[in-house]
Amino acid sequence: MIVFDLTCTASHVFEAWFANSSAYEDQKARGLLMCPICQDTDVTKAVMAPAVPKKGNSVSVMPSAPVKLPEAAPVMAADSDSARAAVMREMIGKIAEMQAESIKSSKWVGKDFAKQARAMDAGDQPQASIHGQTTPDEAKALMEDGIAVMPLLVPVIPPDEQN
Repeated sequence: MIVFDLTCTASHVFEAWFANSSAYEDQKARGLLMCPICQDTDVTKAVMAPAVPKKGNSVSVMPSAPVKLPEAAPVMAADSDSARAAVMREMIGKIAEMQAESIKSSKWVGKDFAKQARAMDAGDQPQASIHGQTTPDEAKALMEDGIAVMPLLVPVIPPDEQN
């Protein structure tokens, strides 16, 4: 598995996992990549810093000048658990709002998710935005087969279980 930072024309940056680099290229060529925030399908790889493991015998070097944070960077007091909790609640709330907005145009398919995703990939069904349930193993198999799927970050109550 490989992870890429991707970006859309609206400059939204998001992460996507692929079986390998060619799976990314294949999905890009078939127009299967989409920004989860604005649904833009003009998606490219974003600039990423490589994750290079630290050598066990290396010495950590402090920067010579203090690092300046961007002016809009959120900051929280290290000694305030309530401030930290408030920031986390706000972040989770924003994620939940973005997810709710993105699934408004998506169809709930329940436990038929993997079956329908494969049918759309094979061309047996028209392409559509769907969401539903599947096992972790089946989700991994879909990704390994080059079918674009991603987990929902916030749990969703199935429509038939809502009151």
